[in-house]
Parts: sequence; C-alpha cells; structure tokens
Amino acid sequence: MCDRAMFINFYKIFFIILLIALSAVSCNEAKKKSAYTIGFSQCVGSDLWRRTMLEDMKTELSLHPGVNFIYTDAENNSDKQISQVSKMLQDGIDLLIISPNEAQPLTPVVEEAYNKGVPVIVIDRKTSSSLYTAYVGADNYELGKMAGQYVGSTSKEQVNVLEITGLPRSSAAIERDHGFMDGIKKFPNVQVKAKIYGDWLKEKAESELLNFKDKLPEINTIFAHNDRMASGSREVLRKLNYPGKIKVIGVDALPGSGGGLQMIDSKTIDASLLYPTGGKEAIVTAFHILNREPFSRENILQSLVIDSTNVQLMKMQWSKINSQQSDIVKQRSLLEEQQSVYRSQQIVLNIIVISLVLAIVFGGLAFYSLVENRKINKSLEAKNNEILLQRNQLIEMSAKAEAATEARLNFFTNVSHEFRTPLTLMLSPLQDMLNDKKTMALTGRNITMVNQNAYRLLKLVNQLIDYRKIEFDKQTIKASENDLVAFIKEIRDSFHVYAQKLNIQLSVSTTEKQINVWFDVNMLDKVFFNLISNAIKFCGENGKIKINIHKEDNNYVYIDVEDNGVGMSPEDTSLIFNQFYQANNAPVTGSGIGLSLSKEIVLFHHGHIEVKSQKWEGTTFTVSLPLGDQHLGPMEKTFYKNDLSDIKEGAKIYQADLERVAPEDKKDVFGPPKEFSILIIEDNPDMLEYLENKFSERYEVFTATNGNMAITKAYEKVPDLILSDVVLPGYSGKELSEKFKSDIRTSHIPIILLTAQGSIEHQISGIQSMADLYITKPFNFDYLMVNVQNLIRNRVILREHFISDISTTERLPLSKSLDKKFVNDFAGIVEQNLSNDKFNVDDICKIIGISRIQLYRKVKALLGCSITDYILNRRLKKAKYLLNNESFTISEITYMVGFSNPNYFSTVFKGKYGVTPSEFKKNNVNQG
Repeated sequence: MCDRAMFINFYKIFFIILLIALSAVSCNEAKKKSAYTIGFSQCVGSDLWRRTMLEDMKTELSLHPGVNFIYTDAENNSDKQISQVSKMLQDGIDLLIISPNEAQPLTPVVEEAYNKGVPVIVIDRKTSSSLYTAYVGADNYELGKMAGQYVGSTSKEQVNVLEITGLPRSSAAIERDHGFMDGIKKFPNVQVKAKIYGDWLKEKAESELLNFKDKLPEINTIFAHNDRMASGSREVLRKLNYPGKIKVIGVDALPGSGGGLQMIDSKTIDASLLYPTGGKEAIVTAFHILNREPFSRENILQSLVIDSTNVQLMKMQWSKINSQQSDIVKQRSLLEEQQSVYRSQQIVLNIIVISLVLAIVFGGLAFYSLVENRKINKSLEAKNNEILLQRNQLIEMSAKAEAATEARLNFFTNVSHEFRTPLTLMLSPLQDMLNDKKTMALTGRNITMVNQNAYRLLKLVNQLIDYRKIEFDKQTIKASENDLVAFIKEIRDSFHVYAQKLNIQLSVSTTEKQINVWFDVNMLDKVFFNLISNAIKFCGENGKIKINIHKEDNNYVYIDVEDNGVGMSPEDTSLIFNQFYQANNAPVTGSGIGLSLSKEIVLFHHGHIEVKSQKWEGTTFTVSLPLGDQHLGPMEKTFYKNDLSDIKEGAKIYQADLERVAPEDKKDVFGPPKEFSILIIEDNPDMLEYLENKFSERYEVFTATNGNMAITKAYEKVPDLILSDVVLPGYSGKELSEKFKSDIRTSHIPIILLTAQGSIEHQISGIQSMADLYITKPFNFDYLMVNVQNLIRNRVILREHFISDISTTERLPLSKSLDKKFVNDFAGIVEQNLSNDKFNVDDICKIIGISRIQLYRKVKALLGCSITDYILNRRLKKAKYLLNNESFTISEITYMVGFSNPNYFSTVFKGKYGVTPSEFKKNNVNQG
C-alpha cells in the first residue's frame, strides 16, 4: 500500500509539470492574439493624402504589435461610409477612428458608436455634434485665416480672389472659408470676387472654372481648398493662356510624387498651406484612450505656408523622415523574424519537455502496471472461480424461474379456460329462457341483461386467452387465400342491425369487387370485430361509419374504418395500442386489451395498423395487409379455407356491448312526490338502469353518465345524496367529490363512491377526496340501501343542529364548515333586512350569488323549512323580544320587524303565539 501511495504521488507531480508545460504553450499562443481591435474609416482627400495618412498610422502601429487594425475607404461617399462604420460596430471594435466625408450625414452614426461605449476619434474633419472622444486635425479656421493673411501680405496692389471650396456641407470647407474671409479683413486691397464649389475634386474644379472663364480676366489670385483643385485650376489657366498671370494657392502640401511640395517646386502652384494628416497623432491618442492614460480631447495640428522660399527645405526634411521610417520598417521586420524564430524554438522546447514528462509518466505507469498485473491475475483467477459458481447458480435459478413462470401462465390459461365452462352453462340456459315467451314476459329485461353481461365476460376471457397465446406461446397464423371484400362485408352485416337501432350509417366502399388476400380468418375477424364495435360505441346515435377498401399499389391493400365520433387527443392516440391502456376522458371505458390484441394480430399477418384522430371530429383506423403470399413462411400457410358463415357467431360476443336493454317502464308517475332525491352518476348503461330502478321506489332519482353532466345536474337539482362511480368520462368520481364538497351550493350533500377499485390504497384515496362512503363492487344492494338511508338520516340530524340556538366552536370538516358559513351568512342577511318590508328571496340570491332554486333547496336541506317561513319566524321572534324588553308602541314594532300593516302583524302574531301583541305585552307587564 505504501509503494502504491508513493507511485500515485509521483504521478501527481509529473502531471502538474505537464500542466505547467501546456500552460506555457497556451500563454505563448495567447500572446499572439490581438489585444485591441481598431477600426479606421477614411473617406476624404486625394489618393495621395489618404495613402500618406494610412502610412503614418501603420508606421506608428508597428510599435504596438498584436493590434487588429481594420481599414475601410468610402471613396468620398457618405452613404457608403455610414454603412462601413455600422458594420464595424456590428462586428465589434474597441475604438473607432473616422475621417467624415460630410459633417451632418455622418453625425448620427458617430453618435451611435459613442453612445454604445465605443471611443471615437474624429480625424481631419468634425461632425455636427460634440459626442466624440477626441479630435485630431488642423484648425481649418486658422488654416483659412493663415491663407488670407498670406494673400494680403504678399501684394500691395489690388488682389481679386476666386475661392474654390470643398463640399458645401463639409465642416473643413465651411471653416476654411470663414477663416479666409476673416484673414483678409485687415487688407482692404484684397477682395473675394467669386466662390465656386470644387467638392475637393480636380475634375469638378476644372469644370466649374471653365464655366467661370468669362470672368477670369478680373481675377489675379485663386485660393483652392486643396492642392488637387489648385492643380486643376492651373491646368485650366494654361489651356486658356493665362500662365503666370494668376497666382494659385492650395492646401495640403503633401510630399512625394504628385504632392503639393512637388507642385510648388515645379511652379504648378505658387504656394500651399501644410495640412498634416494626423495619422500618427490619431494612433498615439487611440492607445492613450485604450490604456486609460491621460489624453487631450482636442489635438490641433500646426500648419505653415510653403512657397518657393522654403519648399526645398521641406522636401529635404521629408526625405529624411522617409528614410527613418524605412529603417523602422526594416527593424520591425527583423524583430518579427526573431520573434518567429523564438516562438518556433519555444514550441520545440515545450514539445521536448512534454515528451520527457510523458516518457517518465508512461515508464512509471508501465512499471506500476507490471506489478499490479501480477496482483490482478491472482485476483481474477479467484473471481473467475466465483463467477463460474454464480453462473451455475443463476442457470439453476433461471430454470426454476422459467418453470414457475410457465406454471403461472398455465394456471392463467387453465383458469381462463375454466371460465368458459360456467359461462357455457350460463349462456345455454339463458338462451332457452330468451326463447321462452312466458319467462320473457315476467323477467325478460333482467334475463336480457344477464345474457348481455355474460357475453361481455366471455369476450374478456377470449381476449385474455388470445393475448396469452400471442404473447407467450408465440402463436402463428394459418393463412389461406380469401376474398377480403366479401370478408369485410360479412363482418359489416353482422353489425348492421345494431347500427340501425342507433340510426348509424354503416357502409362499405371498395375500388374492386374482389380482392384476394392471404389471411387467417379466425384471427383477423377479431381485429375488425373490435374496430367496428368500437366505432359504433364511440360514434353514438345518428353517426356515420365508413369502411373503405382500396389498393394504392400492387404491394398492399388498405382497409380504413372511419367514424365521426368524439375522437381522441394526441396523447391518447400515441398510447392507444399499448397493453391495458384506457383513455382517461373517454366517453366509453373498456378493458384496454382489444386494440393491443388487434395490433399483434395485424403484425402476425406482416401488416400494419395506424390511427388518425382529432378531438370531437372523429377517428380513422387504417389496416394495411400485404398482397400475395411471398411474405408468408411455409408454416404460416394452409390451403384449408374457413367458412365465412362462422363470422356471425363469432361477432356475438362483440355485439354484447352494443345491445341496449329496453328501459323498464316507470311506475307511479302520478303517485305521491318523494321526500328525498338521489343523483346517480354511472357510465355503464345497465348498471345505471339497475340502480335507477331500485332507488326510484323510495327516492326521486336523477341520472348522469359523465362528469360534466353530473356537475350540471348537481347544481341544477341539488339532490339529497349523490351516488357515483369512480372511473367516469370527463371528471372522475373522486374529482367530482372534491368539487362538490368545496362548493357552497353542494357542500352539504352526502357522497357515496361506488367502484370496482377495491384496494386499500384506492379506498383511502376515495375517503381523502371527502366522500362520505366508499363501497366496492360487487356490492350487496341491501347494504347499499341501508347506508343511503343512514346518510340521509344523519343529514336531517345535522339540519336540526343548524336551526338550533346551540353554537359550537369545534372545528368542522371543510364541507361542514362551508355549510356553517352558509347558514351564518344567510341568517345575517335576514337579520340585517328584517325591517325592510320589501325584502324577498331574490334579494338574498343576489347577495349570496346562487340561483333561486339552489337557494331554496340548500335552505330546505340545512334548515328544514322554506325561506319565507324562516324570515317570518325571525320577524316574529324579534317582535316578541321588543314587546318584552322595549317600550315601543305596537305600531312602531310593526314597522321595525318588516310588516307593512299593524292589523296583518297582529293576525300573524296571534296565529303564532295564540295572543295578540297587545295582550302579550299586557300579560308581561302584569307578570312584571
């Protein structure tokens, strides 16, 4: 154990070393990732000016490796620049540098970036808003003013100026114009004769100047807002033979080929004002902002006038700067090469370290595995012997379990077969009785009911036996070639009478008169017996059932059984073929075996069964069977053909659920009214009819076949007792019990749950739903009757409690608490309105919120008297109290207790107490 612990610690140390090495590689890779993303949107200026600015930025960025620099050029198009900036913001940048084409159109997108928290550096030209982080560029106003002062200071004679401006809405053009005009103010000999818009473009300036050629003779100086427009002006002047007579001044003074410095040196223009690009300064400011270092918000770049006197000096300085920048680029390239070599060496070193660590770890593991292998082999040998022993035991236990399972299945089969003997002994005498007219005249209805339920029991037994054969005995089919159309029509005919009784249209349609299919008649008939009987049950009266037989190809024949019944929910549709599944809210309950058995039989025929259903619109079952006999094995075929006449006999057990026993004629229609009423909730028609006939001898009986109907009947009739099955369509009996006991309109009604669910868990659950009694089926009717009588009798006793003057502080169950609250509320409403002679039953209904009939039955059930009698008795009791204890006159008391006439009050009082109010008061005074 000690050696093993030492090895584990050793392994942990090397694992940590491995992690450190991997972390080093990750750190080196992380260094390669960009620290910041800077977006630069350029739009204005000549190609040379834009190129110069970009080179200045890249030179400065070379000092900050790892930066992701995004550059876009809008080519003097404001809409394009807005789109480019929006995409940068969408992609995600840490800082935006923008040289806006025009002030007003670019202002919204710059404000959007600023409001999103992205720092914005405006370079060269400002927007119309102050929402930016920093500005880098020359002061265009000062630059224009400097140009004006230069023009005025270079000549004592009259100077007539033509000004060629940039874009009309450009802030640079506007500021340069204002500065120029202010600069010439102190020179009276200088006048601006005209202004034309060159829009910063050489071609545009040339075009506008040609349009102005008629007025050129009076011009001796041209001030263009950039060198490109100034160069274009000189070319136009040369074409018009004005060389050297007109002085041309520009702005930018860019170095390099085609720049302003070259133009001055070649006498193309006479002077130019230096306009720094600001590229370097923008990058410096950007890193101050990103690194959260101090920075200046307004970075104004200095300018000067360059003419023939200093142009050579400026060219020399620029050449020197270019040379230094080239050196920086070369050094930067060498540095990157060295870094690349360093990274390669670092990777190789990391690989060597990792390999070494892995070699040591794997060597240790190999040694450890060798030692452990020897131990494991010994352990495995011992475990192998143990497993062999356990396997032998499992084989023995499996054989015993298989024998026990077989014994249980045999018992199950034998018992099911044994059911058939007593059922046969029941059905045969019953058939004799049904054929005996005398017997039928006396007890025909009961015999029919017994016969019908005996067939139902036989159907369940047959289904259980078939299920056992298919599930466990792996029964095979004995298929023969038969006419499927005739087979389906024969089954249809066996249900035709029952469909007619319910006014159901049961039809068969087919594309062909005869379709030969290989199937087992004695098995497949159960499928269509089940589908058609279910369709009739769920379709109800006046429904439609269509059976359609068709071939869509030469491989399968399809049989659709379609009804327009209640349909099923998607949840029920997905589970309907599961064994013993029953839909919770189905209007008709079954055993849950039929459809599962049908699916297995169809699968035995190598076919398929599917269902499509929509709630309240109907259901379609589709059975597909393969054509020909290639799909059948030799053991699945027989050449003996079954007689289709046997189908009607086999259909009898499925017709039992469709047979409707004629209801017994109600007697004593004009007999005396029953004192108490019962609501019976049962979905089985025979059981409902049986209970209704039995209880109607003593009670007024109301019936309901599902949960929703029961709720309506209970609220409408307010019976004295509710007798309900548990498994019901809609709401279950337990749900109904909870609902009735929690509603003030029905909380006083005793509830008996009558069900086949007899386990102790079901009984506890039923009582927890606030039912008063839980009785399991089969039941003794006399026992049920006694319990009904006791519950109604106890309700009468409880009513006496409510109408007594005795109050209790004991905690009552929920339903009894609701009854107590109802009585208290009712009594309080009456007491508050005793003096109101217009007070009536409708006023109480409005206050409590229930109907007149519900209020009447609730009060009758709880207080044992009518509402009018209760109000009258309370008024007389109060009048009696006032006569005893107060000094009011008879007339005053009359109106205080809600009587509108003293004579009527006196008559009613005497009828109740045997004396008039005056005599009652006089007797009490004499006794006092």
